[in-house]
Amino acid sequence: MNELRFVRLGFGADSVDYQEAWDEQRRVHAARFADEVPDTCLLLEHPPVYTAGRRTAPEERPLDGTPVVDVDRGGKITWHGPGQLVGYPIQKLPRPVDVVAHLRRLEDAMIAVCAEFGVETSRVEGRAGVWVLGDAKDATEERPKLGGLSLDFDPRVNDSEFDPRLNGPEYAPSNAGQRREDRKICAMGIRVAKGVTMHGFALNVNPDTSNFDKIIPCGIRDAGVTSLSYELGREVTIDEVLPVVERHLRDVLENAALAPRVVEKAPEREPDKATA
Repeated sequence: MNELRFVRLGFGADSVDYQEAWDEQRRVHAARFADEVPDTCLLLEHPPVYTAGRRTAPEERPLDGTPVVDVDRGGKITWHGPGQLVGYPIQKLPRPVDVVAHLRRLEDAMIAVCAEFGVETSRVEGRAGVWVLGDAKDATEERPKLGGLSLDFDPRVNDSEFDPRLNGPEYAPSNAGQRREDRKICAMGIRVAKGVTMHGFALNVNPDTSNFDKIIPCGIRDAGVTSLSYELGREVTIDEVLPVVERHLRDVLENAALAPRVVEKAPEREPDKATA
């Protein structure tokens, strides 16, 4: 069993500035690499901030020039702010590091958290994080219309450059629930340096999801975002969710059978035959 400690850095009025939390991550990361501290998960809320991972494209950033913090994690652009529980597990992994396995463990924990609150979630192939799946696209079904507008002829299907920010609220990421589309409830973005993880997950508990409408969240144009409060139709608080998150993270991360990534050897090359 791998011991995991939790550090609650700050919530609500004591939410932690992104740069301050990033500095603390790096401090704990260095201590974990030196075996001065056990595996550690920092838990907190941030004041409103947009952060962009290494793969963020220029056109995915806010159109109005809202400041964005560029960070060294994987993934693309997202928003952090009040009502969102952010976790930064700083864990030492065996080498060669299996980054995907670490990501899957975090997803497993958040899927279990959502299930405990009565929200069914899943993975979506090729898209990191935890999702509430939308309805099957059944052409015979009468789908709800937002503001009297229909998405029967959805321009996103055939236009890879479609920008929902320029095409009205019916395409806004925060309205994906009303459209009954796939919607992300927990974003993931990680980095591994010197065999130790950084960054982690952002679980939408009760945020104002319209903050995601300024960007292309995670670079995904044909889905949206949601929260526990929206899916349950009642107000859910960080205080309710925090102990549940800690319990499921402890269960998944402490009991994980950590193993190095399997490296397949390239087939041996036959020696060239001499030619006459």
